[in-house]
Parts: sequence; structure tokens; C-alpha cells
Amino acid sequence: MSNVKVSNTRRLVVIAMLSAIAIVVYYLDFNVPLMPAFIKLDLSNVISLIAAFALGPVSGVSVCLIKNLVHLLIKGLSTTYGIGDIFDFVTSAVFALVAGYIYLKMKNKKGALIGCAVGTVVFSAISLPLNLFIVYPIYAAAFGGMDAIVGMYKEIMPSVDSLFGALAIFNLPFTIIKGILCSVVTIIIYKPLSPVIKGRN
Repeated sequence: MSNVKVSNTRRLVVIAMLSAIAIVVYYLDFNVPLMPAFIKLDLSNVISLIAAFALGPVSGVSVCLIKNLVHLLIKGLSTTYGIGDIFDFVTSAVFALVAGYIYLKMKNKKGALIGCAVGTVVFSAISLPLNLFIVYPIYAAAFGGMDAIVGMYKEIMPSVDSLFGALAIFNLPFTIIKGILCSVVTIIIYKPLSPVIKGRN
């Protein structure tokens, strides 16, 4: 299952196809219970993980980049200068890079499991400081201040009284669950898809 066996031309075509699928999946986001309405769940990380496993970690990052660039071009910079897409790219790219690198060194089911587990931990860990120090301050400047944002969390849990508390109670578990869900789906569907992606069918 060596990456060198996939020709450069085929690799580019497959990356383009997976990126197109990731874009569609990215748009199929949805609200989840017990979370503010502006936070949505999507499974586009499944596609970048598949790319990272099949073609290598850099290909997984490439799928993330193309997905977010296209989404940004369609959506526009608006008042937040694309911070949502930048945040999604950084976290998703790290997820794919970590999981894909571990799988590259250990190409079996155990490697996939370890890669997804470590990727989920890193994916979740970096989301907290990024949200706390960069993403939410930009959102606050654009959409009425930090009190308005924390107030959305207080409507769900009145005891929340700070941004850090809101992120720790709501966003961090949400991100962990998202990472686990994307990992499980990837592990289930990767094996039957792998021969198709690599042109072995």
C-alpha cells in the first residue's frame, strides 16, 4: 500500500475529486442539540482523513486547503475576514496531518486507530486556544461584543459566565465528539474505498 505506486497525475485527479466531495460535505452541516445555533457539525474531515490515509498526509492537508479556499471564495470574506474557514483549515489540516503521518508509519488497522485517536486529541487541543485568543475575539468585534456571544451560551446554561468556561463546557466536548465521529466513519469506509482510490479495481 505504498504511496509511490500512485502516479502523480492520478494523485492530482484523486485529490481534486476528494476535494470536490469535501466541499459538498462541508455544506451539509447541521445544528446539534445543546449548542448555540451558530455552531454546526459537518463531516468533511472524513474526506481529508481518507485522502491522508490513501495518498499521504500532505494530500489530506491539500484536500482541507482546497475545501476551505473554495468555500471562502463562494462565501466571501464578509466582516470576519474568513476567520471561520481559516480556523477550520488549521484544525482540519492538523487532524489529517497527524493521523495521516502515523498511518504512513504504521499501515494497518492499529495504525489507523492510533492515528485517528492522536489526531482527535491534537485536533481538539488546538481548537481551545485558537477559539479563545483568536477566533472568538474576532467574532466579538464583528458581532456585538463578547457579552453577546457568551450570552448565547448562557441561554443554554445560565451558570456560564466567561468565554473560557463556555469553550471548555461546550466547544471542547463538541470538538472531541466531532473528531471521534469522523474517525469512526473514516475507519469504517476507508478499507472498501481504498482500492478504488488507488486504482486497484
